[in-house]
Amino acid sequence: MALNPEALGRAAQRSAAAAAAPPRDAAAFRHPGADRGGPVDLAAARRILVVRPDNVGDVVLLTPALRALRARLDEVAPGARLELLASPAGAAVAAMIPELDGVLVASPSWQQLAPSGPAGVPDPAAAGERDLLDRIAAGRYDVMLVVTSFSQSPWPAAHLGLLAGIGTRVVHSREFAGAVATHWVTPPPDTTHHADRSLHLLAAIGVPDRGRAPALAVPEAAHAEAAALAPEPRFALLVPGASCPSRRYPADRFGAAAAMIAESGLPVLVAGTAAEAGLVDEVVRSSGSPWTGSSGVRALPAVGLPTFTALIARAAVALTNNSGGLHLADAVGTPVVATYSGTERLGDVAPRAVPSVLLQVPVPCSPCRQLACPFHLECLDVAPARLARAALRLAGPESPAVTIPDVPASVPAPTDLPQEDRWPHRPAHRIA
Repeated sequence: MALNPEALGRAAQRSAAAAAAPPRDAAAFRHPGADRGGPVDLAAARRILVVRPDNVGDVVLLTPALRALRARLDEVAPGARLELLASPAGAAVAAMIPELDGVLVASPSWQQLAPSGPAGVPDPAAAGERDLLDRIAAGRYDVMLVVTSFSQSPWPAAHLGLLAGIGTRVVHSREFAGAVATHWVTPPPDTTHHADRSLHLLAAIGVPDRGRAPALAVPEAAHAEAAALAPEPRFALLVPGASCPSRRYPADRFGAAAAMIAESGLPVLVAGTAAEAGLVDEVVRSSGSPWTGSSGVRALPAVGLPTFTALIARAAVALTNNSGGLHLADAVGTPVVATYSGTERLGDVAPRAVPSVLLQVPVPCSPCRQLACPFHLECLDVAPARLARAALRLAGPESPAVTIPDVPASVPAPTDLPQEDRWPHRPAHRIA
């Protein structure tokens, strides 16, 4: 087929124009509603509500943002109230956050895993949402800041703020939701540390950070109670609990690690919530290291979160899962060893202020974000000796120099598992 010279000329002109055009910025092609708002005039704000109805660790990681926001308010709006909408678990942290003036406790539907009633009938959660709307409206807030992780939507909370009459509503999102938010900020990459993510939201409205490490102020009464419960001058505190099974290192392995630490001369105290009393007892029992006056392994009674945090602050080193205990240790300056499951990336919520060792086995299914492992928790297939050695090293020069040999794993080896139960990517040998 013959080529049309005129068409060829136009094509050449378009190619030349494209080559001469300036580079195209991907940001220029964001949704037309994104990144709207700009700085917020906090000088006119009298009441600010920060929304983070999540777990203990999430609220601890929010403290750098709360510190920055309080500092900015003290500069431009002295006397303004800063309040937190938190879950019942997260609200327990509020007593140790001096930047807060109040806490609004709620278990909103958007934080639940499933509807509270059967399909096809009105959901009982609706009454709770109406009550929450009334409480937010009664607060007469001027500004709402909705803090989320990368996988959470801010829009249900922001919509309540809209209905409650809050004039400034700030969110992170990559999804369009019309005019529900007054300030829609494109979030940073999903791999951003959770503390930095909340600071990024504040920076978008003109609030600079005042440090990126979490910090808590433990009440003196909690310190006194902790000293009475744990009068030992030096000890390791082992916290075996976690919010979901996929993050829990096996109790018998924690017990084996505790025994090694205690045999080295550093006593081990095991602590948890009232609901975790059975788990705490199992760790102590499996350690086979009875308490003898001031050494060995012993359980502590369940206490409130401030006293629990004070116990962590008194410890020479903490041993935890990827859980609230990890973040509490980071916030009170205690070195921490964590069995860090593959539910999240190592950098998502890693400690920032203290010496730490995070132990896990790399697996191709991480980060899985699962509450229960569908395989055999290979990401936590860590020898107890590794925990013990890391804990004694972090406990400081006062810890005795001892040699702790690796011990055989207490869970079945791959060849002991039925073929149909083996994880397809499971290694042929156990990784310590």
